[in-house]
Amino acid sequence: MPSLYGLERSGDVEKLVELLQESEKETVRRRAAEILGNLDEPESEGVQALVDAMSDDDETVRAAAIDALTQQEAVDALMRGLGQEVPESGATWAQAEAFVESLHAGTPELRMASANVLGLLGVEDTAKPLAQRMQDEEHVGVRARIARALGRVEQPAATGVLVNCLHGEPLKVRREAAESLGRLTTEESLDGLLSVVEDDSEAMRRTAVSSLGQFGTPEPVDALVERLGDDSDLVRRAAVFSLIEILSNVPPDQSHQLRETIVDRMATRSDPSIVKSLIEIIEEGTQLHQRRNATWMLGRVAGDQRTKMDAIEALRDLLGEDDDLIAQFAATGLAEIGGASVETSLLEVIETDDYGEDAVAMAAFALGKVGGDRSRQRLERLVDETENEEVRRRAFSAISKLGGHT
Repeated sequence: MPSLYGLERSGDVEKLVELLQESEKETVRRRAAEILGNLDEPESEGVQALVDAMSDDDETVRAAAIDALTQQEAVDALMRGLGQEVPESGATWAQAEAFVESLHAGTPELRMASANVLGLLGVEDTAKPLAQRMQDEEHVGVRARIARALGRVEQPAATGVLVNCLHGEPLKVRREAAESLGRLTTEESLDGLLSVVEDDSEAMRRTAVSSLGQFGTPEPVDALVERLGDDSDLVRRAAVFSLIEILSNVPPDQSHQLRETIVDRMATRSDPSIVKSLIEIIEEGTQLHQRRNATWMLGRVAGDQRTKMDAIEALRDLLGEDDDLIAQFAATGLAEIGGASVETSLLEVIETDDYGEDAVAMAAFALGKVGGDRSRQRLERLVDETENEEVRRRAFSAISKLGGHT
């Protein structure tokens, strides 16, 4: 049987269903349910297996199945598994009203499902009954899902209830509250999150730090920079991601000064995890603004020799990027690092056939800033050899800066 990690990557519904139905380990069944919930299309077989898992002997497996069906927006199947009917009215508010009533149901599974669906529907008027239910609810699983739903309803009036959940609650509830506060982004929610960035729990610190990245203002920056020195690598990486996100969303008139401040503070840390996090954003990020900011930062926070080569290699591989800004930031970042290692790396771009002409042109540009005699000589040959006008122009300009002649 393939590992759960392998099944998550392959999306093998048949094997996941087999594990969910037959594994003797509740941790395996729970994880199989979670993966099925995260698949783009789990197919009817997967949905039915999740419905069946709502009757599992283990409470955590039942809860995972409920969450997975909600994630798939399979509300009909979810309620069918609980022996309930979904209101047939097409009006969202009418459906929401029925699920508000179910928040008081006798079984915790139905209350969890109702909170989940209310979060899915996102009707603002349900924030008040959800918050009221939180005052009386004792089941930890239900409380956690109410906290999650309050964030998804995105009603600022619920901020106070969520802030109260940050302290003195089980970790599951506290983390859901922290994540929801990141969705609300009110002044009160910011204060609440700042109160737990130094929490004893690594998981709680990581959630709070991640949520702070949702604020499009500079206020969380100092706290996030402090977390760059956290004992936990995961928290440090979350802080880098959040700082990048804030830079991407802060008003333009504040971005330059804020960017310089963040880079200065990052560089003084000289922490390998910062460079690793920036490279991860560049290589795996799906948002162009995040990748641009991470590329710009990388050359300026490359740190000591342990991480410098990783940064050089990552930036070198960006020289031929389709996005002109990323390619330009990569070249200027390499120039910022400087030194013989950068020069050697750039010359490899010119001397091998592994890179396209766009990358060669940007490498020539960067060599004009960091090169020496060997670069000048190679660029002079490049001018004579290339048929690409942009490469020739960049090489000629670089030679001029290095004091050479053509």
